[in-house]
Amino acid sequence: MEFIAGIGLTVIYFVIALFILVLFHELGHFLAAKAFGMRVDQFSIGFPPRLFGKKIGDTDYCISATPLGGYVKIAGMIDESMDDGFAASEPKDWEYRSKPVWQRFIVMIAGVAFNVILAAIIFGVMLFYYGKEVFPADKVGSLYIPETSVAWDIGFRTGDELLEINDVRPEVYDQAGLISLSQLTSRNLRFTVLRDGERVELRAPENFLDYLSRNPEFITIMNALPSHISRVVGGTPAAEAGMKDGDKIIAIDGEPVGFWVQLVNIVENAEGELMITVDRAGEILTIPVTPDPNTRRIGVAPIDPVQYFGVEFVNKGIVSSMVGGVQQTWDTTTSIISGFSMMFTGTISVRDNLGGPVAIASVTRDVTETGGIRGFWAFVAFLSITLAIVNMLPIPVLDGGHVVFLLYEAITRREPSIKVRMALQQIGIILIIGIFIFVTFNDIMRHIVN
Repeated sequence: MEFIAGIGLTVIYFVIALFILVLFHELGHFLAAKAFGMRVDQFSIGFPPRLFGKKIGDTDYCISATPLGGYVKIAGMIDESMDDGFAASEPKDWEYRSKPVWQRFIVMIAGVAFNVILAAIIFGVMLFYYGKEVFPADKVGSLYIPETSVAWDIGFRTGDELLEINDVRPEVYDQAGLISLSQLTSRNLRFTVLRDGERVELRAPENFLDYLSRNPEFITIMNALPSHISRVVGGTPAAEAGMKDGDKIIAIDGEPVGFWVQLVNIVENAEGELMITVDRAGEILTIPVTPDPNTRRIGVAPIDPVQYFGVEFVNKGIVSSMVGGVQQTWDTTTSIISGFSMMFTGTISVRDNLGGPVAIASVTRDVTETGGIRGFWAFVAFLSITLAIVNMLPIPVLDGGHVVFLLYEAITRREPSIKVRMALQQIGIILIIGIFIFVTFNDIMRHIVN
């Protein structure tokens, strides 16, 4: 029952996210068209067949059965409905085709603009409402780097101190990770670390995002957290063995241990009893503990990184928060574009990095389980930017395809023929369906393989 309930909740979140994104995108087209005196015949969430709705004035506001997007049907425009019945008559004042190129251009990019604006608003409101917790960089010292991690593969080693990212010394770190999204997706990503008193430069490979797609956790604040116990859970192997709140684990089976992630890795891979050495208020004790064979845990909790590293809570006013929201939107946009460009150039794998509806639903579940409503809204903002970028691809049917037609008209001073536009629209529809099938199949196969 819990599994079914979890799936149901994921579907609800997914549908809500899709509804919000489509609504704002189509609202952009709708408002721009109305502002220039164009008649809007239909405002639909979802593609035909139409399920229900209501006609107000000239516009039929409706919900349709195919939940893969939405559309605004503007009089005198060839769109995904493939309706060209108006072509035989003279252009009317209220038709799309009668308006200047610049007005039609604004109508076409208005949906994308609204998606970007939505993301900036979400990010800004979240900054204002939740504030932002950051760790002073100078409080974060040496790191533990597992030998099976992405960080190890590119040259990080346990004991390294992160000094610079792309030649910039960070002042603060985010809780989500020590390296931001815009930094992770930048080309020629490099790190400077302090190792045994010397500066060492490390460079990430060009296909670095492929590594991250298989192991998304790169370096987080937990890599710097010491192996100190804040709490021993009652009834667990640690409690039964006599471990106490406040114990500092300094060795396991005689091997020095100094980091929480290191402790977790050892316990998870243990085959039997472990001899755990602890420092208890200056007294050194060695305690035999056998991890639970089912959970592969011993029942201890780490200290709070917020308390240990001295987190700084940044809570700005509404204006500063909205400026921060715009900056976060810009960083996210450039990061996504960089990721797409690396896929198109073959630098990183399309299979490992391109996701469709199954992947989106899966991530929706993950972010809502770990981040709650805050994680959900952050993901909606991310998807909104992604939708804007995808819609600007120069594929007929998408907004970017219509923009290409308008640019052609602006340069040549003549419209592409209706026959050409209809043919390209059909090719665009086939291409979009093919991409949809590919990404869905890719999602399924990736889940099966993993």
